[in-house]
Amino acid sequence: MNACKCVLLLVLSLAAPLSNAAPRIERWQTTSGARVFFVENHALPIVDIQVDFAAGTAYENEAQAGVASLTRELLELGVAGMDETQIASRMADVGAQLTGEVDRDRASLVLRSLSMADKRSVAFELLRAILSTPQFSQVVFEREKARSVAALKEALTRPETLASRALWSAMYAAHPYGRQATVASVAALERANVLAFHAAHYTAPRATLAIVGDLSRAQAEAVAEDLTAALPASPGMTTIAVPELPSSSEQRIAHPAVQAHLLLGLPALKRGDPDFFPLLVGNYTLGGGGFVSRLMKAVRDQRGLAYSVESYFQPLAQLGPFQIGLQTKKEQAQDALKLTREVLAGFLAQGPSKEELLAAKQNLIGSFPLRLDSNSEILGSVAVIGFYGLPLDYLDRYPDNIEKVTLADIKAAFARRVRPAHLVTVIVAGD
Repeated sequence: MNACKCVLLLVLSLAAPLSNAAPRIERWQTTSGARVFFVENHALPIVDIQVDFAAGTAYENEAQAGVASLTRELLELGVAGMDETQIASRMADVGAQLTGEVDRDRASLVLRSLSMADKRSVAFELLRAILSTPQFSQVVFEREKARSVAALKEALTRPETLASRALWSAMYAAHPYGRQATVASVAALERANVLAFHAAHYTAPRATLAIVGDLSRAQAEAVAEDLTAALPASPGMTTIAVPELPSSSEQRIAHPAVQAHLLLGLPALKRGDPDFFPLLVGNYTLGGGGFVSRLMKAVRDQRGLAYSVESYFQPLAQLGPFQIGLQTKKEQAQDALKLTREVLAGFLAQGPSKEELLAAKQNLIGSFPLRLDSNSEILGSVAVIGFYGLPLDYLDRYPDNIEKVTLADIKAAFARRVRPAHLVTVIVAGD
């Protein structure tokens, strides 16, 4: 194993647990216009940086679905003066790790580096090169496009993929959140499409930096300035349209799988909405609390119709989905669906009991420190706060916001956000 990686693993394993107190988040803006959110933490000799761009799949042109993911993939596969092998080798030499992903709102790059000056300087310079001088080589573009097409073809054979894609298409029919890459759309992409998408969306005004770890404020400011200095100052942010709520529907997709995949959902919640905490607390009882949730008790424990069933909210820049998902034997699909709908209807009508409310609050508040027990956990929370413009004291107030939720709050929030008249259902491989 690389010596620097050994040092990093040793430091992580021996370090004392980080404080459970909510971190102090500092905010500023770089000269180029990027927003920066910083948490100083010297408990470990590590620095974590997440750079988020408003460059998710919702910003794709419909005819070029797939370009957001391909652009993000190509970013780190060649910069001025270095190919992908040289980048990976230099990262490994200093024990740095670079990851990232694309969702509907964001395209992210996440760097973890040791904080010693000789190590972090190399890692930061590599990240700066990736942000400012990606090459998008024609050869690499063609190779990665072919890989993307092959991966998509394979994914489209899996029932869980078919179910998820069908659900999002049904929930967001004409909305950008329902836009999904197809084999044809990815195969038709040209390098010029990637260059245009990058130029339009990887700009300073569309960038948010979250920095957590072993740096001073002055050092963090210098790092943020250096990383974003070469980013274009325009164009700026664009707004994603508010989705229309779909009419209730049911779609069945044939598939030879042994297990039927059932998904129910609708657009429900955006980031920063006051209904978030009542919905979070209420959903713990409905389907987010594992074995103590009503869905799990009814569908698994009492009827044995599924090994697992869950519900959750996924807030986004605009209305993200409320979703229920489970798998069951094909011949049991209709019974499982009927029971799931009955449990949901009962919860919407009654809400949780006082005992369920107390248990939900105790679990959510008691487990909250686990979301702040490492640099990477803090980084994820700070990145969300920064990108979506949540209050800087969001983490400080989180337990109090949970505690003050009432039974009436939960019933009212669910009545507003989870309306059966707009709930769509997808069943893959059901008889």
